[in-house]
Amino acid sequence: MARLLAVLSCLVLFMGASHAQEPVFETRASHAVIMDFDTGEILFSKDGDVPMPPSSMSKLMTALMVFEALEAGTLSLDDELPVSVRAWREGGAASGGSTMFLEVNSRARVDDLLRGIIVQSGNDACIVVAEAIGGSEEAFADMMNRRARELGLETVNFVNSTGLTAEGHVVSAADLARLARHIITAHPEFYRLYSETTFTYNGIRQANRNPLLGVFDGADGLKTGYTSEAGYGLTASAVRGNERRIIVFNGMDTMRDRANEAERLMRAAFADFVMADLAEPGRVVGEAQIYLGQSRTVPLRTTGPVRAAMHRRERQGLRAEIVYDGPLHAPVAEGDEVARLVVTLPGGREIEYPLEAAESVNRQGVVSRAMSALVNLIRG
Repeated sequence: MARLLAVLSCLVLFMGASHAQEPVFETRASHAVIMDFDTGEILFSKDGDVPMPPSSMSKLMTALMVFEALEAGTLSLDDELPVSVRAWREGGAASGGSTMFLEVNSRARVDDLLRGIIVQSGNDACIVVAEAIGGSEEAFADMMNRRARELGLETVNFVNSTGLTAEGHVVSAADLARLARHIITAHPEFYRLYSETTFTYNGIRQANRNPLLGVFDGADGLKTGYTSEAGYGLTASAVRGNERRIIVFNGMDTMRDRANEAERLMRAAFADFVMADLAEPGRVVGEAQIYLGQSRTVPLRTTGPVRAAMHRRERQGLRAEIVYDGPLHAPVAEGDEVARLVVTLPGGREIEYPLEAAESVNRQGVVSRAMSALVNLIRG
């Protein structure tokens, strides 16, 4: 594999001097990601792909299962579901955890249960819908895992519907961001529930725990989490102008720490991180050598937009190189994907983009090939 290290003159417009840099952004969270909603690109990650206990952020998946059951017609918002002894004991007022305050052996409308899950973070509401959809919470957790895999969430392992501490119950921050993006994209009619600031059930009014709602302009969801094992975490999204960002973080020590870090991360998500346009589609960025071709080189062009997720300051330290199996062997047809453009950010992260031949290069005739072979033999 030939790795051409000479920086191409046509790439100077989006490159700066390569030099060592201190980390451009840090967080005290144990795990964190910032995602660009439109592209799904991760703008920042701190152990973002490492599985972690997600606590009540698991309820994003629980709610998604309800959304899909409603869409499939197996549930309706007016259905009334039974509250089992288990749901009351493990998730109700008797449990001491987050609860919707459902009464044992009562029935609750799906419409209310959704708000109990999303606004009040009710563990009892989660168990009620899990038992209704899956037959048991254990079977429902298996359904959650299967659906998560279908969505490409590879780090997911749900053991229950609530996020209560259980051995092996994990998911990465990056996969939570992908899950949030899917909910926003696929279920906008239900996503609006995540911006509701209060919900009253059984005469008890509870506030949405998302610290960004009403504080950060444009914040409209999604879900907090806390267990003693995981610490305080948040999956949140906000939109400003034509941009939306998703942040996920975990491992904060207190609710106040979570609120402060949520605002800091979301402000940075819009102010400091960008999807930088480095080159437009069809731009010629260099050339590749050709063996036994009627031309010694072939120009290379981008097949699509060259965009990179980065901190604004990282743009000054970008480095680019063209990589291909070389020299290429003629004939080469215009449009053949023959190389890659590798952009390296200051921290060492590499992003690759395909390059194609910008024109065709035919093979040399018999005599010319013989002469080329002789020249190569002499040169060794």
